[in-house]
Amino acid sequence: MKPIQIAIDGPSGAGKSTMAKLLAKRLGIMYLDTGAMYRALALKAIRMNIDTRDRERILDILPDVNIEIKYVDGTQRIFLDGEDVSDKIRTDEVSMGASNVSAIPEVRQKLVALQQKIASNENVVMDGRDIGTHVLPNAQVKIFLTASVKERAKRRYTELKEKGLLTKTLEELEKEIEIRDYNDSNRAASPLKKADDAEVLDTSNLSIEQTIEAILKIMEAKGYNHAAL
Repeated sequence: MKPIQIAIDGPSGAGKSTMAKLLAKRLGIMYLDTGAMYRALALKAIRMNIDTRDRERILDILPDVNIEIKYVDGTQRIFLDGEDVSDKIRTDEVSMGASNVSAIPEVRQKLVALQQKIASNENVVMDGRDIGTHVLPNAQVKIFLTASVKERAKRRYTELKEKGLLTKTLEELEKEIEIRDYNDSNRAASPLKKADDAEVLDTSNLSIEQTIEAILKIMEAKGYNHAAL
């Protein structure tokens, strides 16, 4: 039986990663955090004092970067050159850097090939900005998650505050999200875009559980009974 591929796309802060992780856990299948791969490369560049917008220098280090996804005690972790950087890649600086490096075609080519290889052998939930349009164009289930800029900034504010990493105002975070939305939607390489056959799900007024249930209903409507996976 062909592995089932579930693609969850959407803008920054829409809840893609949270939903993808919980959905994969509910279904008992693999979750692949594609964004973490770009974040790991951005972290590598930042540590080397390389501007993440400097295409030539990013391409210089790309052949020697080793990015791996591993499961440790049932939890997915991201490794950069053998180091577990799962927590270190969640800063605002790395977030912006990831947006920059992901706009470089050669970077996307390398990481997309790795993502497609994994998805060809496993039932997988994958989230990002171009999963349904580019990475997994033949995915059986495609969801485009969205939410208002204000709601996404509020979620980011709460998340950073809880982690003790809050250094910006809510208004500054809103502006950052607007900038990232523009960058991600207008980049030349695989821009943020809803796949024609994706179901749009606005999470602005939905709880996490309500969002998961809505996704499961979409799956069932397409003939995929999650209990059978």
